[in-house]
Amino acid sequence: MKFCSTCGSADIALKIPEGDQRARYVCPSCGTIHYSNPKIVCGVVPVFEDKVMLCLRGIEPRLGKWTLPAGFMENNETVEEGAQRELFEEAVAAVALGPLLTVLSVPYISQVHMMYVGIMSEAKYATTPESTEIRLFTEAEIPWKELAFRTVKTALEHYFECRRNGAFTLLNAKID
Repeated sequence: MKFCSTCGSADIALKIPEGDQRARYVCPSCGTIHYSNPKIVCGVVPVFEDKVMLCLRGIEPRLGKWTLPAGFMENNETVEEGAQRELFEEAVAAVALGPLLTVLSVPYISQVHMMYVGIMSEAKYATTPESTEIRLFTEAEIPWKELAFRTVKTALEHYFECRRNGAFTLLNAKID
């Protein structure tokens, strides 16, 4: 950090603030403590009948790999709103949002990925600049070796396991 986002001072110091246990960027000019916290990624496992919708990434990272529609949560929205927004931005699709399926902590990149089950009432979707191809896959058709992220693989595996068991449970796990 080079400048304080509150007052603009270039006099920023990395130190442990009083009452804290971690080093933070602190502005001695105005006293602002600049916290750096994990980003929340929210998304959907969109389901139509017995198939799951996946998007072929049209952007980096992992351009050309298959993924679930998901992305960074924005300020002033709920996790559910963010998941619905990301689905629309990536696939021009809508779902009835179901249960929260996974909370996956990814500490090595300071992210938390939260995925919901989403039921599509119709197979209506379209490509966007973010997704160059969109398809519905049965479990046997999922391109497992072409998935973009480990969190996507984990969410899909958990979804299909829950579906086989007849009940959706929350998977709270750490991805190394």
